[in-house]
Amino acid sequence: MDWIRAPRAGLFIGLLVAAAPAVAQDSPSNYPNRQVTLVVPYAAGGGLDVFARQLAQRLSERLGKPFVVENRTGAGTAIGSTYVARAAPDGYTLMLGTSTPFAINATLHKNLPYDPGKDFAPIVLTSNAPFMLLVNEKLPIKSVADWIKWVRSHPAALSYGSAGAGSPQHLSMELLKTMTGTNIVHVPYRGDALALNDLVAGHIPTQFAEPTPALPLVRGGKIRALGVSSTARLPPVPDLPTLAEAGVPGFNFVSWQMIVAPAGTPKPIVDRLHRELKAIISLPEVQQDYVKTGRIAVDSPPPEELLQFMRGEIVRLGKVVEAAGIARSQ
Repeated sequence: MDWIRAPRAGLFIGLLVAAAPAVAQDSPSNYPNRQVTLVVPYAAGGGLDVFARQLAQRLSERLGKPFVVENRTGAGTAIGSTYVARAAPDGYTLMLGTSTPFAINATLHKNLPYDPGKDFAPIVLTSNAPFMLLVNEKLPIKSVADWIKWVRSHPAALSYGSAGAGSPQHLSMELLKTMTGTNIVHVPYRGDALALNDLVAGHIPTQFAEPTPALPLVRGGKIRALGVSSTARLPPVPDLPTLAEAGVPGFNFVSWQMIVAPAGTPKPIVDRLHRELKAIISLPEVQQDYVKTGRIAVDSPPPEELLQFMRGEIVRLGKVVEAAGIARSQ
């Protein structure tokens, strides 16, 4: 029977030899050696999608391999987030997300199919983002005070759009409702861009949105901006007051954005991506783009500190979700 076993043994050894180069190619020391997918859990055309494509282009240029953005939307970012959480931890599937998938969802969802505090390896905190309170330009609303009076005069008969259930845009409006004693019905969309289309068309009267997709519409007279959710005014529209200045004292809500990999991704890959992305974000042209679009620059802590940051934000933002009365509502 030895004459039968010998060819099989030789075939097995041959397969091992053939597989060895592939293993070597995918080693952390040779990263990246093929295409990397950057998942965005929001629809194309929104502020985060635009930002992701800018970062992906620069990563491709610096690292010599294509970084391709893939939009995986649905379930309030849970579909895209679950996909990344379950992907191979090899550095070839990344995600640019917000405080929604990485913190808010933990309190918002009854049965979240991933654990934000355990299933990701944080790479870099890219930025913070405020939101603009917007209305259809045909409405007779010129200020935040007008908005409050208008909503109060139409109890339970109005709706507002958001970038999705549990999105920071959603929570911004729920916080505004709580602080002003108003009532308006939530209509979730798959991203800012889709909601803005309906705002321009008059299908919804109001919403919060990121400055990136909203500013061109404001400047074009398609929609009207009433205030900004942060404590500081936006450099691109310095005459636009903060909501706190405009009659809602203490109002402050901004989102943060982070790039992550699946938990277990080799530390050398995480560390290299952290260095490369921090270098990209510090480029003068990127910083200028932050100013133009209203994005707030941050100095990201190292990866080993970011996981603790995420876990702290799960607790902090969980309190906002509970105060809005939407905990475990999805």
